[in-house]
Amino acid sequence: MNKKNDIAVCVTHALDRYFADLDGETPADIYDMVIRQVERPLLESIMARVGGNQTSAATMLGITRNTLRRKLLDHGLL
Repeated sequence: MNKKNDIAVCVTHALDRYFADLDGETPADIYDMVIRQVERPLLESIMARVGGNQTSAATMLGITRNTLRRKLLDHGLL
């Protein structure tokens, strides 16, 4: 199994637990919730790997440096 599949399996298990914990309540804004929960550790991990170099991090992530800076600010990582 490759790493993409490992991540997908983790997300699936987390969502299964989330729905079970809702105990019948109607979920809302799931997409935004998942993106925010995954994006922060992704950014933290990449920034640590590149020693805080935003240009290298943006390249690894496939986004512009400006987009990376905005996301870092949004997550309180700058």
